[in-house]
Formats: sequence, C-alpha cells, structure tokens
Amino acid sequence: MSNKLYLIPTTLGNSGLKSVLPDNITNIVKSINVFIVENIRTARRYLKKLDKDIVIDDLTFYVLNKHTNYNDFDSFLDKINESDIGIISESGCPAVADPGSDIVSIAHKKNIRVVPLVGPSSILLSLMASGFSGQNFAFNGYLPVKPSERQNKLVELERSVFKQNQTQIFIETPYRNNQMLNDILKTCSNNLKVCVACNLTLDDEFIISKPVSFWKKNNIDLNKKFVIFLLGK
Repeated sequence: MSNKLYLIPTTLGNSGLKSVLPDNITNIVKSINVFIVENIRTARRYLKKLDKDIVIDDLTFYVLNKHTNYNDFDSFLDKINESDIGIISESGCPAVADPGSDIVSIAHKKNIRVVPLVGPSSILLSLMASGFSGQNFAFNGYLPVKPSERQNKLVELERSVFKQNQTQIFIETPYRNNQMLNDILKTCSNNLKVCVACNLTLDDEFIISKPVSFWKKNNIDLNKKFVIFLLGK
C-alpha cells in the first residue's frame, strides 16, 4: 500500500506558521484530500492559512474527538486506497495527548505507513527548557480534579522526582491553572522545583523553573493561559 497516514502538526495558539512549521508541510497538505480532525471549522481555517488556494469543498473530513464512537475509527481509513490521509490536532502534534493515537494504532494493524511531520510539542519544548531530567520523564496528562485524589497524585509524582530523578509533566484546563499551582504549593516540599511553561511559541511566552519556596513568595496569574507544569529537582 503506497498511500500514507500523515500526522500534521499545527501551531500552539496564534504563532506564525513559518516560526514553528517547516515549509514542506504545505506541499504535503496540498496533496491530501482526506483529513481526520478534532474540529472541522478550525481545521478548515488552518488549511486555508497554510495555502489560501486549497479548495475546502473538495476535501473529506472525519471528526475525531472525545465524543466520537470508537467503532467508527476503523472506517476513517477506508479511503487510504484513494488518497493519503492526514490527522490534524487542535494544537501542536497529533497523537500526543490526543485521540489521534487510536487511529495510528489501527493504521499499523492495516500495514499503512505512518509519517510524523515535524512541529511544535508543548511537552518537549517545556521539557527542553525546564532544566529537569530529559533522560527520564513522564507525561501524566490531566491530574485528578477531586482535591484528595489530586493531593495523593502530587505526593506520588514528587516521590518519583526524588527517588527516580523522573521529571513529571502535566497539564490543566486553562481556567484552573491558578488552582493547580496553589495545590502544588500546598502539597509539595519547598525544595521541589516547579517549572511553569506558559504560552509556548507565542509573543508573551515565559518559562520559569524555581523551587516551591520561590513560588510561594511570588504570585503569578495563569488564568486562561496555555500552561504546562513540570516537577523536577
């Protein structure tokens, strides 16, 4: 089978395309007629941003999000004999903290060649800039919302930092970022280091790695911002 499944990255927020994406992505996208996307509206806007001459009405879109029935996933690859297929995430790289990984797994079972394209990943960018271990790290997705469960999870993550020198990475819903940082400060020891990576690749980006003791003395407003948290030593 010659046609491929391309994993197509997008920007993190409204950063310029040329600052975070290689030029070859546009040429590849122009050759694809079938896309698996989280949101058709934003995917169409992104494709037009890549190349204004793309005829959106000529394309086929399949929606892949938390509401999609898993039993439908297999059919999303039915047109692979007719065309290459692309997966587009809402932000960053598809199949990373993203439902696209299920489609990729099915592609491997069908012996479809999977091609990841270079683009920005908030997980890797924040890890690179944190100063924490890049040899041993774990991405934990979202932590529990229930206070007692979240506290237990933070204790567990801190233990992994000090016993295994394993960097712990996680995210939170933008409107709960401040609460997340407060929970970290209330639960974790003063010498644990916390990296706050905010609005990566955007004009107001900042990445700060400091001990819990520092964050307790320095207030910061993270409300409704794109933040990724890292714990390290």
